[in-house]
Amino acid sequence: MDLDMGINEDMERSWSLLSWVASSVMVLGGVVPYVPQYLEIQHSSNTEGFSTRVCLVLLIANILRIFFWIGKQFELTLLLQSVVMILTMLVMLHLCCTVQSTIRVSTKQHRFTDLDLRYFWSWSRFEDYLLFCFVFTVLCAFVTFLFLNSMLFVEALGSLAVLSEAMLGLPQLLQNFQNRSTRGMSVKMVLLWMAGDVFKTTYFVINESPAQFWVCGTVQILLDVAILLQVLYYDLDTRAKLG
Repeated sequence: MDLDMGINEDMERSWSLLSWVASSVMVLGGVVPYVPQYLEIQHSSNTEGFSTRVCLVLLIANILRIFFWIGKQFELTLLLQSVVMILTMLVMLHLCCTVQSTIRVSTKQHRFTDLDLRYFWSWSRFEDYLLFCFVFTVLCAFVTFLFLNSMLFVEALGSLAVLSEAMLGLPQLLQNFQNRSTRGMSVKMVLLWMAGDVFKTTYFVINESPAQFWVCGTVQILLDVAILLQVLYYDLDTRAKLG
């Protein structure tokens, strides 16, 4: 009996440790793929290989996810993940704004307050992106607390949040196609994205997170595969031209 209790206690400790590690990876793992991209932009002073639209998608998705959590409390880990991802995207935007300001030839400055849709998300200062996030957050807060008692609204909010995140790779996919190049990207980088999305989706399924989350993860994996194929194709095309 004592032996069985000891084994059960060891298993519980091991499971708790594994759960803690998995939660830590969920919170911080999403940042890892952007580290080499950040270093590449910083080193080359070139933002061509990174689409700031990715930041837009992730900022919107994670701000919405925070309000989804307010309406329907799920794992605290996923809430912390959203906060960390928002901070990461702001850091990436700050770097891109800094780099672009040093190479910008035109003296024309574009501001969020201009309300010019032609330059939406192509503003000149980092402060304009912060202002957009603030206005969007205030608007979401107002609407959420207005309809917080409606379960239909809460579920729709969650679906919108994860649908936005599911489209994460789409801006990068379109930019690669438009430029006919994946400069600044590598197979290793995309495989890191894919590994993260596979782990994330598995975590959602094991922890029985709301269905919106694992659907989001599945779509992200499919987009990762498409981007990986782009990297391989354009790399072969470049080598063929040089050879």
